[in-house]
Amino acid sequence: MASTGEIAKRYFAALSAHDLDAATASWVPGGIDRMVGVRDLIAPEGIREYFTEVFQAFPDFEIEVVELTSSRGRTAVRWRARGTFAGPGRFQGFLPNGARLRLEGCDVITVEDDLIRHNDAYIDTGDIARQLGVLPPAGSRGEARLTKLANARTKVMTKIRGAEPERIADGVWLVRGGVPAKIMNVYLLEDEGGVTVFDAGIQAMGAQVAAAAARLGGIKRVVLGHADADHRGAAPALDAPVYCHPAERAAAGSSESLRDYWDMQKLDVHTRLVLGRMLPVWDGGPVAIEGTVQEGDAVAGFRVLDLPGHAPGLIGLFRESDRLALVTDCFYTLNVQTGRKGGPRIPHPAFDSDLEQTRASIRRVAELGPSVVWAGHADPVVGDVGAQLQQAASAIL
Repeated sequence: MASTGEIAKRYFAALSAHDLDAATASWVPGGIDRMVGVRDLIAPEGIREYFTEVFQAFPDFEIEVVELTSSRGRTAVRWRARGTFAGPGRFQGFLPNGARLRLEGCDVITVEDDLIRHNDAYIDTGDIARQLGVLPPAGSRGEARLTKLANARTKVMTKIRGAEPERIADGVWLVRGGVPAKIMNVYLLEDEGGVTVFDAGIQAMGAQVAAAAARLGGIKRVVLGHADADHRGAAPALDAPVYCHPAERAAAGSSESLRDYWDMQKLDVHTRLVLGRMLPVWDGGPVAIEGTVQEGDAVAGFRVLDLPGHAPGLIGLFRESDRLALVTDCFYTLNVQTGRKGGPRIPHPAFDSDLEQTRASIRRVAELGPSVVWAGHADPVVGDVGAQLQQAASAIL
C-alpha cells in the first residue's frame, strides 16, 4: 500500500506530464476536487475536462511539488506551476494572449484505499487574473482607477439602500430598507457580544442587515415578528438560527409568498397589481426554523408579547427599563395604498387574519404605557402613545 505522500506525488507528476489517463486513474470515481471559491470537479470526467482546457490553453504547463506534509490519510501539497497562455484553446472563456503565468498554491488531498477521495485546492485566482491581463497589476494606476470606480459604486449603493444603521435606543439599532422609499424596518438588538435581529425585512436587505450586524459583533439569531414575505425575506441569507411564534412556524417554512387568509381584492387595483409583483421579489423563500418564542420569553433584554390579529402568531417585544416597544405589524404607521406616513392605524383589512384580535392587541400595547413604539414599517409612534393607540384600535374601517 502506497503512502498518501507517494500517491500525491504520482498524481502531480501525471498532471505535469499532461497524462490525463494516469491523473484520473488516481481518483475514486465520484471523488470531489474542490477548487475553493471557484467550483467543484467530479472525478473522473470533471477533472479530465478541466485539465484538458488547461493544457490546451497552456501547452507548456508544468507543475512541481515544493513541499509535502502528511498525516492521517491526508497530505498537504504546496506546489508551483508555470505556463504560457499560447493556446490554441481558451481559458475560462478568454482568448490566448501569450501571457506568462507563474503561481503557487496548496492542495489538501484525502486518500482512501490508495485513491484520492477528496481534494481542497487553494489558488489565488486574483493573481491569475492579474497575470493574464484580466485585472490590472497590483499597485498600478489601472488598479487605483478600478478601486476608485468600485468605491464610487459602493457609495451610490449605500445611499440607495440606506446601509447605515440608526441607533434608536440604548442597544437598539434600526436598519431601513426598500427602494425607493425606505419603509422596511429591521431591528438589531445588542445581545452579549453580538446582535439578535428582530424581523428580517425583504430579501434585498440581506447584505445590508448582515453588514450592519457585523459591526456590532455579528448575528446570533433572528427572531421573526411574523412570517409575512416582507418580514421573513432576508432571513435565509443571514446564516443564523431563526425563531418565530409556534403559530407562524408553518408559514415561515412555506414556499408561498401570500398568506392563505389574505384577501387582495380589498385593495385598489393599482396596489393589488404592484404588490402581486413585488411580494415574490421581496420574499427570500422558505425559512428553516430553529425554535419558537412566545408570550413571556426573554429576547435580548426584552419580553415577548403575543399580539395576534394581523397574523395568527405575531409577536412584539417590550423592554421595561425604558418602555420601548417593537411591535412589527401589530399596527401600521403608513397607508399601504398611498405610501403616505402618519399616525398608528389598524393594518389594512386585506392582510388581517382577525380584526377583533388586532384591535385587542393594539389596546394591549397601549395599556403597557410605552414611551415609544416602533412598528414594522416607516416611523415610530411618540408623544402620547397610549392615547394614539387607543384611538387607532377603535377606528371604524
